[in-house]
Amino acid sequence: MSAPAGGWTTGRLVEVSRPTDRLVQLRFDVAERVDHLPGQHYVLRLRAPDDYTAQRSYSVASEPADPLLELMVECLPDGEVSGFLHDEARVGDEFELRGPIGGWFTWTGEQPVVCVAGGSGVVPIVSMLRHARRLGVQDRLRIVAVARTLADLPYASELLAGGAFVALTRENLDGRVAAPPYLEELAPLAEGAERAYVCGSVGFASFATRLLGEAGVRADTIRVEQFGASG
Repeated sequence: MSAPAGGWTTGRLVEVSRPTDRLVQLRFDVAERVDHLPGQHYVLRLRAPDDYTAQRSYSVASEPADPLLELMVECLPDGEVSGFLHDEARVGDEFELRGPIGGWFTWTGEQPVVCVAGGSGVVPIVSMLRHARRLGVQDRLRIVAVARTLADLPYASELLAGGAFVALTRENLDGRVAAPPYLEELAPLAEGAERAYVCGSVGFASFATRLLGEAGVRADTIRVEQFGASG
């Protein structure tokens, strides 16, 4: 199926929370919203009184049946848009939004897949997890989530409750010594997967893609979304 696409519209901020000092969770009531597929993203644009604009793309965390659009934004050093959202966004604010966008990184729930995500790269994977849970097909979705510490991992509790394998690189977790995921940890999760999704920083995406290859995942089945700052 082809991925849905939407143009510019507005979204009213209905809920905002700041789970850590670096993350802000935003939930919007979007005018004339086009339902998305898990894995798609939106562009959020800020407009100053003098009409100066700045915009960034953010993956969608909500699943398609959620009446609100949920974004989780990591506040980056000197981040013009992320800094404003983290520090200034308030319930009732209206923002310009464009989306959903993208068809390469989407998952409908039909294929068995493995996902490897680093840091805030878990956000589109959370959308997939919520979609799988609603459809009752969680057995088709295997997730490896990587972060420095559990506090650095967005949606950590939800991912763990959903059966994700979490690898922390700077603190131990449930007896697992801090380290990136090992091949012997990933390989059983990748077995039988018809597609793999990788999301994270440029360096993380390179590492994860190589590890999937070593686990026997064909390169032509790996879909990568990467961003340039942190992961």
